[in-house]
Amino acid sequence: MHTLPQQLANGLFLGSMYGLIAIGYTMVYGIVQLINFAHGEIFMTGAFGALTVWTNLPDGTSIWLALPLMLAGGAIVAVLIAMAAERFAYRPLRGAPRLAPLITAIGLSLALQQAIFVWYPGADNAKNFPQLGTHPYHLGSISIQRGDIFLISAAVICMVGLAAFVRTSRTGRAMQATAQDPDTAQLMGIDTNRIIVIAFAIGGFFAAVAGLADGLKYGQIKYDIGFQAGLKAFTAAVLGGIGNIYGAMLGGLVLGVAESCASAYISNIPGMSQLGGGGWANVWAFVLLIVVLLVRPQGLLGERVADRA
Repeated sequence: MHTLPQQLANGLFLGSMYGLIAIGYTMVYGIVQLINFAHGEIFMTGAFGALTVWTNLPDGTSIWLALPLMLAGGAIVAVLIAMAAERFAYRPLRGAPRLAPLITAIGLSLALQQAIFVWYPGADNAKNFPQLGTHPYHLGSISIQRGDIFLISAAVICMVGLAAFVRTSRTGRAMQATAQDPDTAQLMGIDTNRIIVIAFAIGGFFAAVAGLADGLKYGQIKYDIGFQAGLKAFTAAVLGGIGNIYGAMLGGLVLGVAESCASAYISNIPGMSQLGGGGWANVWAFVLLIVVLLVRPQGLLGERVADRA
């Protein structure tokens, strides 16, 4: 039990990353009822955008000075790709059967992954990513890396900022109206195309923040990191209640804690030594999803229409 605080902290950090990515899934679904399976690759391209900024800065540049520039570079790349995907891949299929945009999203995911693999120099191998420091902070028995501090701080700021934006701004109220009834919202003068683009852009920005945080946390990125992260984030969105921005973050935190604790403790249960460890963490995460959906199919928080931004 003396390792439980550390495992809970690890799960909190991991879940914050899942939650940041999951918000992009849930915002798009809440407005256009689309599962954007290419969102994991937008997360990946955001990380590579940040790395590109770092590699083009003068030698000796402080990571603390470079950090806002890297965030801006990653955000520009991820937001532009997300907006382009909406305009050229999804908008022409908006009136098509739901299977068509779903297949398009999967194809776009593979295309983005292969584009980075083929055209980014050396992307076939893991690329080293700068870190904020190698000496962790200690809070009692909990060891906290500086990258983890950046991750949790970014998650809190992004979540609070998004909640305030949705509830208080004119655009946020338009997003709520579009989520409730896009046809009626359009009749009332709301430019629903613009609102949908904004939803994709916000999701892309959050994915870029998560991509930068992932690189800072683990010290390397690769062209295929988006697939598993995107799948976990989609699971978090469903777990919390697809279409609910608060549920997406809650689902991410629950999933992160479950994954961290499962990898640490399952193998210590008598008779389950072969079902623990890091290799089984993904399995137990999806077992949790199945159990929750069997008990509560709408997710932990359900779908709150007023907050489906």
